[in-house]
This record gives sequence, structure tokens and C-alpha cells, in this order.
Amino acid sequence: MAELTDSSAVKPRGTSRRNILRGAAAVAGGAIVGGPFAGFLARPALAELKAQSAVLGPIADLRDGKVRLWLPEGFLYRSFHDTEFPVVLDDGTRLPGRHDGMAAFGLSHSDNVVLIRNHEINGPGAPFGPITPYDSMARGGTTTVEVTKFGEVVNARTSLNGTQMNCSGGPMPWGAWISCEETINGPDVGPDFTGVSNVPLTKPHGFIFEVPVGAAATGQPITRAGRFAHESVAFDPRDGTLYLTEDNFAFPSGFYRYQPEDNPMRTGHIGNDGRLQMLRVNGVSNANLAGDQVAGTEYDVDWVDIDDPAPTFPYTPGQTAPTTNDQAIVYVGNQGRSQGAAYFSRLEGSAYDNGVVYFTSTQGGGPADTFPQTVTGFGKGNGQVWAYYPQREVLKVLFQSPGAAVLDFPDNVTTSKNGTLVLCEDSTGDNFLRGLTKHGDLFDIGLNRLVSQTTGLPRFGDEFAGSTFSPDGDTLFVNIQASAGMTFAIWGPWQKIGV
Repeated sequence: MAELTDSSAVKPRGTSRRNILRGAAAVAGGAIVGGPFAGFLARPALAELKAQSAVLGPIADLRDGKVRLWLPEGFLYRSFHDTEFPVVLDDGTRLPGRHDGMAAFGLSHSDNVVLIRNHEINGPGAPFGPITPYDSMARGGTTTVEVTKFGEVVNARTSLNGTQMNCSGGPMPWGAWISCEETINGPDVGPDFTGVSNVPLTKPHGFIFEVPVGAAATGQPITRAGRFAHESVAFDPRDGTLYLTEDNFAFPSGFYRYQPEDNPMRTGHIGNDGRLQMLRVNGVSNANLAGDQVAGTEYDVDWVDIDDPAPTFPYTPGQTAPTTNDQAIVYVGNQGRSQGAAYFSRLEGSAYDNGVVYFTSTQGGGPADTFPQTVTGFGKGNGQVWAYYPQREVLKVLFQSPGAAVLDFPDNVTTSKNGTLVLCEDSTGDNFLRGLTKHGDLFDIGLNRLVSQTTGLPRFGDEFAGSTFSPDGDTLFVNIQASAGMTFAIWGPWQKIGV
């Protein structure tokens, strides 16, 4: 692995005030897409809005009258698909928990919304759902749910199975979700980071999968987009590039791009024939961007090629593979780092909006760290928010948390019609939904106040995930990522609070 470079040695391109973010709803390829694709088509400028310091208070869930969220005055919500008790889908699937990344799509014939939702489940075992799995011994995947804008379930089914650790992903404007495996498990890799054997698995993992809105996925991975701890995808429709984040918990993570030979906006799918690259700061080998940063700092960047994006490792079926998990999980990233690619701390959520790719670094900021950090994770900060400008090839620090009370471990992210970023916290303490405005102002949107219905114990440490707006921007859908997972539909006067 390349040697770490202290962040103080990185030469910034310059500093400027926080970028003004923009966004609006868009329609493309016959599919109406909310959130991250608001803004890639031409549209009139929206009025400037300033976030209000809204006070959060307890609001009763319209499902059963219990308080699960604190929200600003005037907001309502309904939860659904709560797996604290068994939930059976229309296709007979017992709904798994660990609701994670998610995207919302519109329907041409109604105001209902289609959600495609990840289930981040690890460990070998029987797949859920009746469709043909990618791996007959893997338990993760996605479910597709049609709901009203008020969280009333119309129908639900399995749409991808036999995968592992489906963390986040990204919506595609032709009407598909890219689901990401945050793992490199497989029969060719030694025991998982939890110590569980990978011998029962039948296929390598660590890939991305395309899930169409109206059908089940083919279950074929896009291997050329890399085998690493994938977290999320942000798609640039102008040239068909996919920007990929990596959440390599114990080691430095990379920011990647995948360029298919043909623009998927023309073909209507992601081709498995492209080139994978990793971001590098111009003039600085292995720039450590995981350390302390100044908001507004910009870096000129370029990209280095990954020659072996989808490795397989030698093994004997039925026996523990000699390649360890730690060796396998850095294999792809080390190819970039040997050419000077930048170090980040745990890159997680990402979103494309109006020519800009936004992504979060969950533990970015603070003093420079060493690795591996198998218990605490690589990075000593409370989180950063980054922006990449593809046309200028410039990377910018939008926000760095000064402490846990302000922003603690930002994870999934989406954008509103107004261009405000909605950040999901993945903290061990109180978990908030936070808004980050076009002026760089951070404010509270919601607070988890779940209590277990079986034990009566607080579940305030259960993380938010999968934030996504309905195509019209009226409803925010968001998940609780836990074994007893659930999804919320939240609506109210968004513009009043600056969302």
C-alpha cells in the first residue's frame, strides 16, 4: 500500500465560499426520477431560500399513533414495512430487515411512487424471495414497493436477491436502481470481517447490480465497475459516467468513476465493457483528504486507471481460501494508490445534481489517522461533505463537521428540488436527518425517537438511511437501517424550513 501523506502537505487549488447548490425535478427516458436527478435538464432558476431554525417536536405516526420521529411543526409521517414483526410481501417473501439505500421513481398512470430499496444483509444463507438468485447462498438484495405519497403500501415484491451487504446505490434516469455490495466476500476470500466463513458462498461479491423499476433484476453483476466495498453511485447523464464511493471501513477509501463504452442514456442500461478509474489530486501523491480540511478548499484532480477491476483469488472449493479479507478488500484500491490516488475516510452516500456530484465522508476530518483501524474505522473526524465538478475536474470541501453535536457521521444523502442536501446520520448516539443548504447552513430536519415495541427500550442509535424524495418533491422517504428496519414517508412545508 502506498505511504500516507499528511493532509497539511496537500496543496489546495484555492479557497472560496461554499458552493450554491441547485436542483429540480426531472423527467428522462420515460421515467420520472426524484432527488439526485432533480436538475440535469434545463429549468428556470428557483427562488433563494434560507433555512429556518425549526424546533423539532414529537409527532405521532399516522400508522398507529406512536411517536417514532421528532419533526418541525406542520409535518406528518407514516411508517411502513416495520420488520420488528413479520411482514410478508405480495410474492410471498418474508421481508428482510436492514432497510438501507433507496430511490423513488414516478409512475405515468398515477401519483403513486415506486421505491427500490436495499437490504444490507451479510453472512451465507438461503436467499429471500422467489426469483433466481445471483448466489444461492447469499441473503441480501432489494425489494420494490409501490406506495402512495402518504406511505400507504399498494404492492411489494423481491427484485434482486442472492447478493450481500447491499448498502446504497443510485437511481438511473431511464428507470433503474444500481444496488451496491459493500463487501468483497466470496468462496475465494478467507473469513468475513465478522469471522464468519465464506466457504458456503458460490459466487464472488463486491459488485454493482442494475435493478429495473418494472421487472426483476437479471442478477448479473457489472464486474468492470470493480470489486471493492461499494457504497453508492451517482450518475452523470451528460456523458454516462458513474461515480462510485467506497466504504472501506478499516483502510483508506477511494473515489472512483466507471465509464461504459456507450452512454447508458442511449442504451438504457449500464454496459459491462467500461473503464474503472480512481481520483488523484494533481501534484500530490496519495493526498490524505481524510484529515482536517477547510470548507471551501478546492483541488485540481485527475484519474488513474485500474487495470484489474474484478479480481478473483485462488481457492479450493470447500476449503478456506488463502487470501484474507484484509488482502482482498484493498486489492483494487491499491492499484490506484500505487499511482498516487487520494485517501478518503469511509466514503458513503452520493448524489448527482445539476452538474455536480456530492458525496459524504463519514469519519472525515480531525487529525490524520493510521491504518488499519479494525475497531474504530479509518478516520478521526465526525464527517465531511464533498463536491466534485466533472467539467472542471475540481474537488471541493463543502462542509466539515466541527463536532458530533453539529453533524455526526453523515451517510446517505439526497437533494431536494431546491438543491438542499438531506443527510442521514449514522451515529452511535442520537441520529438526525440534517439539511445542508446552498449557503452552507446546516439545520435539523428530523430526529429518531424509536422505542422497541417488544422490549420498550429506546432505539435512538438506529441509523437513518436511503433518503429520497418523491418525483414532485412533496414526500421524503427514508429508512431505519436495523434488523427491525422500517421505511417512513414524511411530508410537510419543506420550503418553510429551507428544504
